[in-house]
Amino acid sequence: MGFKSVLCVTGADHSDQDVRTAAGLCAEVGAHLSVLIVPPPMLVMSPLPIGDGVPEWPVGRGQAIARLNNRFRQIDRFSQEVARQEKRSKNIQKLLRAMCLSYDVDTDYCDATDVGEVVRQRALCADLTIVGPALLNDSILGPLAINGSLFDTGKPVLIVPNGAEATLWPRRVLVGWDSRLEACRAVREALGLLCAAQEVCVVLVDPKANYKGNGAEPGADIAAYLTRHGARVSVGRLPSAGKPAAAVLAQHAIDTSADMIVMGAYGSRRLRERLFGGVTRWIVEKPRLPLFLAR
Repeated sequence: MGFKSVLCVTGADHSDQDVRTAAGLCAEVGAHLSVLIVPPPMLVMSPLPIGDGVPEWPVGRGQAIARLNNRFRQIDRFSQEVARQEKRSKNIQKLLRAMCLSYDVDTDYCDATDVGEVVRQRALCADLTIVGPALLNDSILGPLAINGSLFDTGKPVLIVPNGAEATLWPRRVLVGWDSRLEACRAVREALGLLCAAQEVCVVLVDPKANYKGNGAEPGADIAAYLTRHGARVSVGRLPSAGKPAAAVLAQHAIDTSADMIVMGAYGSRRLRERLFGGVTRWIVEKPRLPLFLAR
């Protein structure tokens, strides 16, 4: 299958649903599961005016005391958060031990501004990152985790919305294809599960025949590539009828009883949060199917 190391990112105040989903997928393919617990957004602990932590008196005695009290409150809040994450870590380890998985659980006490970088470092050494319902519905941590694991690594992400029946052995897979680099990367990263599937439907929306992009017969080139790897492939060419391509793909996934959608993730750095919001709305409004994305 090719997925031997899977990353699951979860918040300290999230439920166990995402971890259970990732653990189930790892059990399917015999993969190691790495769980990263990140804290909820915290106020940045701003530095005190001078190095010793005691403000000079021109600041004013009352103002200095207020600053020190605020610092003590921040330290107390941080200590409580550390204790909460440690408790969550122990609970997750207990859960995974009972499932007899190969796993590791780590916590990070970074500020929200550093979450993306922390996730990126972990995702670089994983074959796949799982984004479950709890993280997907977290409007603050969700975009940060997806940015770090998907856009900054070149590694794939499997988004599993609430109600989806996730599996890494899908029977029917729909591939959104448009001959762009992102779609090519998604196909390559998903090659193992595509070749194991009973049916792979490559779908092109409003394709135009040309010799520079899709070729004279749009979809024939990627179908031949997948067939050479042993995949069972059919090609569908659909009109958009004025609808967004994602909506057309989603409806076709329903019509063909697909178990998963594979597609490229598009968007520049400035469009990432918009993409996340769009993907989230699309998943909520459209079929509850796992979405395999690569950049």
